[in-house]
Amino acid sequence: MKFKLGEAMEVLERTPRVLDILLGGLSPGWLGANEGEGTWNPVEVVDHLIEGEKHNWVPRLKFMLEKGEEESFPPFDRFSHLKKEEQTVARKLHEFKEIRAENLALLRELMVTEDRLEAAGKHPAFGTVKARELVSTWAVHDLTHLSQIARVMAERYRKDVGPWVEYLGILSRNGNAGLGEEK
Repeated sequence: MKFKLGEAMEVLERTPRVLDILLGGLSPGWLGANEGEGTWNPVEVVDHLIEGEKHNWVPRLKFMLEKGEEESFPPFDRFSHLKKEEQTVARKLHEFKEIRAENLALLRELMVTEDRLEAAGKHPAFGTVKARELVSTWAVHDLTHLSQIARVMAERYRKDVGPWVEYLGILSRNGNAGLGEEK
């Protein structure tokens, strides 16, 4: 196993800054870009991350530490962010930064010893899960959505790059682009 709490926290701590640098001050064209009907734009991804901070990661970790495997922790509605009220992207990024900082402080308090990472809980769909798996998933979830945002933004210029699309792996639908040498 490669999981280390400190390393996971390195990613979790940086995500709000990365999002602020990537999305802060961008034009609506970039912020509203998506990959078609039923997909999320960068602002909706930020909304989803905020909802996860409020209702997923730390609440589930607390539940797991309190209840163990007695009962399943509540399901997380991965689409609840689509019902959020309109706010500026700057406000959303600030909210994410604030709640993430609070959650990381709580994570440090909750995981005072390594053995707490082995605490088990009951996921509503997966059954028994461990605290370290939840925290590991939290970090990888951030990376997944950072990748998603970059992919969605790149997709906006798919037709504009012309023949160079062949060398831009982010625009490859089969994962093979970008492997050759540019001409």
